[in-house]
Amino acid sequence: MQYDEQLLMLIKNALSEDIGDGDHTSLSCIHEDAMGKAVLKIKEDGILAGMEVAEKIFRYVAPDIIFQPLKKDGDTMRNGEVAFTVEARALTILSCERLVLNSMQRMSGIATLTREYADKIKKYAAKILDTRKTTPNFRLLEKEAVRIGGGNNHRFGLYDMIMIKDNHIDYCGGIEKAIEKAYAYVTDKKPGLKIEIETRSIEDVKTVLRIGKVNRIMLDNFTPSSITDALRLIDGCYETEASGGINLSNVEAYAATGVDYISCGAIIHQARSLDMSLKALVQ
Repeated sequence: MQYDEQLLMLIKNALSEDIGDGDHTSLSCIHEDAMGKAVLKIKEDGILAGMEVAEKIFRYVAPDIIFQPLKKDGDTMRNGEVAFTVEARALTILSCERLVLNSMQRMSGIATLTREYADKIKKYAAKILDTRKTTPNFRLLEKEAVRIGGGNNHRFGLYDMIMIKDNHIDYCGGIEKAIEKAYAYVTDKKPGLKIEIETRSIEDVKTVLRIGKVNRIMLDNFTPSSITDALRLIDGCYETEASGGINLSNVEAYAATGVDYISCGAIIHQARSLDMSLKALVQ
């Protein structure tokens, strides 16, 4: 399913969750033909994300709205600025208000934190990756926010890459068995699907190098110095990814090792939503 299709499904389900059989507060006191105008006020500094999503939410409910963007996704935003204005039936604005705010506040928080990580390592070749540590049913927009903030998306789910982690290895009976079975599966059922293997020690790395048949080696909970040792062994033959215990205080040390990717769940699950409000403009 393509991004736009997934987004429309997310919007439909989120509005259904919020509105149910009707926005009875608005229906009880606002005439159905009353028109309104509102502005999105920014109340914290950061990186703006969710502008395109906000417009799609409004247009899902009422395609004929007038949406005027004053900033774009990825822009630096400052407290007191206005991100957009919207003109539509007042009932449309009120029914979309909370979903627009929830989406933009959450996405902007993630984009802002991601940009901090990306800026820390911008002089290195390593790329920041997100993970599957996301909010159920909101992964699409959380990962979009990572991209807007300057990070890179790892796999979106269990379906678009084989990632053999510690539990897979333990259940399967070891690294060698896990790799051989995964390689046979890909060859038979999913040609072209990439295989990544998690390693937990230098000995694991040596085992993987002996077996081969993978595309990327994850170095999980390695120190920067042990990653340097592992990279010396790998010698550019496979993509490499550092993972585990990485934060703003040590991400540069990991990037300096020469590793290709740095995966960090914190850019999503530790991000704080930024404050915004949607305010009616009354003549």
